[in-house]
Amino acid sequence: MLEQEEPASSRQEAVPSFPGKGPSFSGASRNTGPLPGSRSARKKRGLLRRTGIVKPAIGIAAIIVAIVYGATYMLSPSGNGASGLASVLSGLPKNGSVQALESEREQLIVMNAAASTLSNAAKPATVSPSQVIASNAAAQQAQQSSSDSSDGSSGSSDVQQAAAPDPGTAQHIGYEMLPSFGFNQTTEWTCLLDLWNRESGWVYDAENPSGAYGIPQSLPGSKMASAGADWATDPTTQIKWGLGYITDVYGTPCDAWDHETADGWY
Repeated sequence: MLEQEEPASSRQEAVPSFPGKGPSFSGASRNTGPLPGSRSARKKRGLLRRTGIVKPAIGIAAIIVAIVYGATYMLSPSGNGASGLASVLSGLPKNGSVQALESEREQLIVMNAAASTLSNAAKPATVSPSQVIASNAAAQQAQQSSSDSSDGSSGSSDVQQAAAPDPGTAQHIGYEMLPSFGFNQTTEWTCLLDLWNRESGWVYDAENPSGAYGIPQSLPGSKMASAGADWATDPTTQIKWGLGYITDVYGTPCDAWDHETADGWY
């Protein structure tokens, strides 16, 4: 009688055991990792792809940042700018292309400078009519002021100074009386001499048809009574009154003489 064979499902292979190596497992129950087509394997491969791209991208970005920083530093207005770039270019090998570029750059610089010079030279200077009118008015005003100043000083500066008169004359009385009214004999005597030479010739009884009388030609002559009762016959009284009148009305004999020469009377 043949021995009945056991079913395969009920058989169990004998797996050798090794002391100290931990528990043994059969081939059916051993964990050999995820299968190649499983979901966990696909996740790991996707993660590796993403992380593998990030590192090269970071490196490329760092290189670009360094290049931009270097270009900015060379072109910055802090002093390096175009000069730094020119020094870098000058350090490059002088091949034909670089030399041609430098030659073109120099030509452009020369042409720009020439164009700037031509535009400045060709631009006409413009002046508004109001500025011309104001300038002419200022010049005329300055000329008029200078003329008035010279006319005002002509009485004392253009007249030759007369010598002191002889004693015992009416002129000598007037010359000696000038300081008592605060007048300088050197600068005012000639004006007083010319003034009364024209008016009366220094004659105490000189009379004008208009009624003016005496050396200072008081109009009327009776005004001189304020200087003395003998106003009609005393040259000293007449001269005293006349110097007071000049002081009150004109200030100085030279100012009175300027009015006389301008208007014919004082």
